[in-house]
Amino acid sequence: MPNKHTFDIKPIRKLIDEINPGGSSIDPFANKQKIATITNDLDPQFKTDYNLEALDFMKTVNTEVIDFVLFDPPYSPRQVSEVYKSFGKTVSMETTQSSYWAILKDEIQRVLKPGGKVISFGWNSNGVGKTRGFRIDRILIVAHGGNHNDTICTVETKLQSRLKRTKLSLCAEDETK
Repeated sequence: MPNKHTFDIKPIRKLIDEINPGGSSIDPFANKQKIATITNDLDPQFKTDYNLEALDFMKTVNTEVIDFVLFDPPYSPRQVSEVYKSFGKTVSMETTQSSYWAILKDEIQRVLKPGGKVISFGWNSNGVGKTRGFRIDRILIVAHGGNHNDTICTVETKLQSRLKRTKLSLCAEDETK
């Protein structure tokens, strides 16, 4: 059956235990979970290391210092809206657009060491993505039966630091054409 505490679902917890390389780890949406070495959740009822909005939390983490990321955000704009409203926070267009998730994934790419692992949870297998320098290693689909959406768990490895194109490098490319 589905569970709002994703990591309490047996096959998902088994996957996390298999993939977790040890070392430094973060969970920007930890809820009650204490799997990661550094935890965050917007809800102050959960005794996490931080109680920040996920993007603000990610910005506190140094570049390429993390070995493992658990990325279990709200799966839809509706879920984001419900969470924000439950805390009396204003729901903005920014937090309900797909660009919000893209920015969070950019932050995961920034904080994770090359060779580091991330498990993304949701209703799709997009993960952090190839364009950010990640390789999909494994996908677990957990069917919950009935009219419940499956939970899709995407395990990825960061291959290298993302290369940034500067004006100088673009000029150099133009000269070689």
